[in-house]
Amino acid sequence: MENRLQRWLDGLKSGERLPKKNQLIILLLTGILLLVIVVPLPENADQDSADPVTASAQEGNEDSQKYEEYLEKRTEETLRHVEGVGEVEVMITLRSTGQKIVEKDQQSSSQSTEETDSTGGTRSTEESSSDKTSVYKQGTDGSQIPYVTKEISPEVEGVVVIADGGDNAVVVRNITEAVQALFGVEAHKIKIMKRADT
Repeated sequence: MENRLQRWLDGLKSGERLPKKNQLIILLLTGILLLVIVVPLPENADQDSADPVTASAQEGNEDSQKYEEYLEKRTEETLRHVEGVGEVEVMITLRSTGQKIVEKDQQSSSQSTEETDSTGGTRSTEESSSDKTSVYKQGTDGSQIPYVTKEISPEVEGVVVIADGGDNAVVVRNITEAVQALFGVEAHKIKIMKRADT
């Protein structure tokens, strides 16, 4: 292959015929192959090319778990101050991971056209187009970050409360009403149980 290429290049120098179409394609492919071999790939290419949807889902799950823990801790601290509850543990499950509303820049245009044909009939045509693009802000490291205008917290799916006073009907009603007031959860999705003696 190298001998053929060398003979062809020598022929070009001496003013012989121009290369054929197939020879040009082979020369082009050889150049591309050499370029691919010479240019090394960065070591962290696999990490950078990770699926952004998967990365976003993992980030959403971590945020959701932190939010659950935060709600559980705050609820435990609040319920400990209610008379008769005693020592308490709370478990909260969320329906979704929440939602971030990104600012969109919207541009729209419309065009109206009226045509008259040779028989005197008219036809009107209206065209409209709309284009939405996300608005970005500059991060501290120079990266482009979508501009979030609103963040919707995840909805609470269910609550389990384990308390020392979980066997007292008045305490159970008070805890149920408190959880309903805090999270807007229906009563059948709240479970109050007596804490086991340890």
